[in-house]
Amino acid sequence: MNAPAALRRLPLYLDLIRWNRPAGWLLLLWPTLGALWLAAGGFPGWHLLAVFTLGTILMRSAGCCVNDVADREFDRYVKRTAQRPVTSGRMRAREALAVGAALALAAFALALTTNAAVVRWSFGALAITLAYPYAKRFVAMPQAVLGVAFGFGIPMAYAATQGQVPPLAWALMAGNLCWVLAYDTEYAMVDRDDDLKIGIKTSAITLGQRDVAAIMVFYLLYLAIWGAALALAAPPAVTALTLAAALAQVAWHYTLIRARERGGCFRAFSANHWLGLTLFAGLAVGLAVRPAS
Repeated sequence: MNAPAALRRLPLYLDLIRWNRPAGWLLLLWPTLGALWLAAGGFPGWHLLAVFTLGTILMRSAGCCVNDVADREFDRYVKRTAQRPVTSGRMRAREALAVGAALALAAFALALTTNAAVVRWSFGALAITLAYPYAKRFVAMPQAVLGVAFGFGIPMAYAATQGQVPPLAWALMAGNLCWVLAYDTEYAMVDRDDDLKIGIKTSAITLGQRDVAAIMVFYLLYLAIWGAALALAAPPAVTALTLAAALAQVAWHYTLIRARERGGCFRAFSANHWLGLTLFAGLAVGLAVRPAS
């Protein structure tokens, strides 16, 4: 495809990667940056900040391309997804995969500017990104696979700053997995009726009437793990204020999802990036103002 033709199709490419819905990549960005700040003991420098911010956006966008190709036969039966470029026929699967490959290569080029440990981890990140779209065919709670995929930036952040992945990074990744299970179950609740008709698996279907209670447990586990890391890095006042703000958001989410209405569940999912921002802001401020040791 020549350059003018590609430019004409740019709006379609932006639709493919959900450019007008940034909440998706923000959900990956905040825990990645939180881990980066923790690993560096504060501001990690402009180079790593740029690499991990751009890399997160690029890999999430590549994941959207793969996901839309994998789900094109399912998405046509779901009102919310029926007009996606591949499903609607406005873009061929081959073209969408080519866009995804270009984005993934750009992310890999960024990884090459760091160190060998990050480069090695990037292959794992790519593998889980490719595997996730197919998990809902075989795994009762594919959101757990997504949680692993969305947490890969955490060990990579430690590898970039310390050259190793300590136990704290794995704990943070486990906490992030709990957060993903919470918000993506909210997301799955939006499409539960459609998903039951077409026969795919989601955590909302698996959990059934226990969905709301499970989401609250997942949120509390997430806050317990990341709150413990925050307490180690930040003064008590910053920790208390951050966790109070986070718990208030979780309580608000409960009011949105308890009736299991589509609108409330989607609103709760869409607002989760503010919860991630709250934890990241607490870490960044706490590390900046803590007394020198």
